[in-house]
Amino acid sequence: MRPSFQPRLINNPFSDPGLFIPFRFEKRALLFDPGDVHALSSRDLLKVSHVFVTHTHMDHFIGFDTLLRHFLGRHRTLHIFGPPGFFENIEGKFHSYTWNLVGEYEDDLLIHVHEVHLDQILQKTYVCREGFRAKPLTSSKPNQGIIWSEPSFYIKAELLDHRTPCLGLCLVENVYVNVIKEALEELELPVGPWLNRFKQAIYENRDPTSDFDVTWERNGSVVKEKRFKLGMLIEKIAKISPGKKIGYITDVIGTDENRKKIVSLIKGSDLLFIEAAFLQRDREIARKKFHLTAREAGQIAAEARVRHLKLFHFSPRYTDEEEVFEKEALEAYEEYRTQAPN
Repeated sequence: MRPSFQPRLINNPFSDPGLFIPFRFEKRALLFDPGDVHALSSRDLLKVSHVFVTHTHMDHFIGFDTLLRHFLGRHRTLHIFGPPGFFENIEGKFHSYTWNLVGEYEDDLLIHVHEVHLDQILQKTYVCREGFRAKPLTSSKPNQGIIWSEPSFYIKAELLDHRTPCLGLCLVENVYVNVIKEALEELELPVGPWLNRFKQAIYENRDPTSDFDVTWERNGSVVKEKRFKLGMLIEKIAKISPGKKIGYITDVIGTDENRKKIVSLIKGSDLLFIEAAFLQRDREIARKKFHLTAREAGQIAAEARVRHLKLFHFSPRYTDEEEVFEKEALEAYEEYRTQAPN
């Protein structure tokens, strides 16, 4: 059974951090940390609907310019999230360019910027055709741990310490809907855009006795439709199982407070992407630079009972020792799991 989203690191573990998360059967993706994004194609970048920036050190944020360049002149809406002070960072980007021609664009680009604080999430909207000047109204809502939510998934975040606030992130899929191909063929139903509507109805827990229209389309137009009861269709063609959980942790010092927050955020994740900037023999350097060692990454993953672990963000001082990171992290993971009470 394949998950709805298929995350992959954008670069090799010695290069800029970044996680690209495309959704199956949808022209859509999420992006965690737009560092160097040149490994992504234009098609990939144009799928991005939401960007989550852990913090604005250059290696985590420089790719925003590339993303913005792809979106200019297109009718798009982009949501981007960052830690306290993020409005100033975004506005610095906008102010560094001249926008005297954007008023002539036929299509407009809206960028909704969300600044995540401990107790609240603030939002400003920037309009391309107005030279990316912020709308005068700044909205706010309480921060209850979930910074973005849709019927099919939500994003949790925690503010961590990197000598500057840094967001830890966790993507949680509510349920996974697997459409049974053989059942479609048996009912002589087509594969098409209606399947996304069907899944959406399941995510929203719609009344199973309600009507649902299956449509046949050609060149974007409906040429045939057939009506079913939603519950019957679910029973015939869908297998519903618990959703997946993906954690993303980077640029944090391994203090007790950080570790406690991280474990709470990512507990039970199916897959954890976590930085391992240094090896344990250089743990004092890691502390001074507010980063994790591979051993600490393995311990955190074990304590959080993560199923699979993917390390990244290695210091270039270890260019010839890539395999040592995984060995050190896995040894720490197994050691912790062996010693920890059930």
